[in-house]
Amino acid sequence: MMPDSIALDMYQTAGVGVAALLLGMFFTRAIPLLKRFCIPAPVSGGLLISLLTLFAYSCLGVEVSFDGTIKDICMMLFFTSVGFQSNLKVLGKGGKALVVMIVLVAVLIVVQNLISVGEARLMGLDPLLGMASGSIPMCGGHGTSGGFSPVLEEMGLDGASSITMACATFGLVAGSMIGGPLAEVLIRRRKLADESGARDIMEGIEGSEASPESKVERPQSGERSFRDYTKAVYFLVIAMALGMCLSKLLALTGITFPTYFGSLIAACIIRNVAEAVPGWGERLGMEKIVSLGDICLSLFLGIAMSSLKLWELAGLALPLCVILLSQVAFMALFVCLVAFRALGRDYDAAVLVSGLCGFGLGATPNAMANMSAVCFKYRYAVNPFIIVPIIGAMFVDIINTTVVTLFLNLI
Repeated sequence: MMPDSIALDMYQTAGVGVAALLLGMFFTRAIPLLKRFCIPAPVSGGLLISLLTLFAYSCLGVEVSFDGTIKDICMMLFFTSVGFQSNLKVLGKGGKALVVMIVLVAVLIVVQNLISVGEARLMGLDPLLGMASGSIPMCGGHGTSGGFSPVLEEMGLDGASSITMACATFGLVAGSMIGGPLAEVLIRRRKLADESGARDIMEGIEGSEASPESKVERPQSGERSFRDYTKAVYFLVIAMALGMCLSKLLALTGITFPTYFGSLIAACIIRNVAEAVPGWGERLGMEKIVSLGDICLSLFLGIAMSSLKLWELAGLALPLCVILLSQVAFMALFVCLVAFRALGRDYDAAVLVSGLCGFGLGATPNAMANMSAVCFKYRYAVNPFIIVPIIGAMFVDIINTTVVTLFLNLI
């Protein structure tokens, strides 16, 4: 008799994540449309696996569960590598874009709730259902959904947890699917950049965060490359360990921060202290740190997309589907007509709006994957990879919590 559930341990889960990534790479090579519209490889491969688990659940009555250990470690390592890329000298050049992005996120969150609550009222539904399909699951993702679900249930919305989690799952998929294509359309129409011409999906992964010119191949002995990668791993682990200590100190403030925030800040401090001492910045081996971060991001997203419980979407009522489709349509219009123009209408702006789609409908890692897919096809953009993690770590949750609390009191 077939078991009712299959629980994969962390090693098996990691294997599934790698399988999703390899499948996505194959799909990207075999299906030109995926590369043309910058769909991240882990997304296409992970979605196939999640569809298989949906089949197992719906047709065979078997639920497949995944261990989150490796996924969490990869997330921590990736955001630690992002912290190492946070060169304050470079960030100072993009200060205006950071402020503009914060304003755009605030506007996005407010309008998301206006859309969901407004449509709920027009359809004669409980406005709390609108809140459950607004910025809580969209900009907030699964984490904020889990935090606000008890509040919504106490206010009278039955099944709030299932509703918000299902909406967050929908947003995660939608944010990954539209970010790259929208950026692609903007780049092509305005001729903002030329394709990099990479022959293989894995080429160019060792590009520096500082300039696209550094993506050229450099002759390097195997032993030297091994030492550089080893050093990069050591720096990442040290920064991650220090960051966890910093996270515990931040928790004493009573403010909720993402788990990776301490590591991101610790890595940022190490990078900028090293840059202040002549010759030390080069010793960090930023190319290898960026490469390892990209690998961790791909594995994280492969596991995350593979472990989506798509059957949760099957329980969504038609009115809720209408609200969610409206959210996606608004996001597309918002990034093309407002955000792209406000950010300067250049290549960096196109990359940033792909990231905005990622965390505006899903989560920060999805934003990073969207931007990575766009940059892999064209060229690296420094500021977006600094600005988006900072906004995702420091501002989104604070703004979202404030706006949601205000709406809950008004309705």
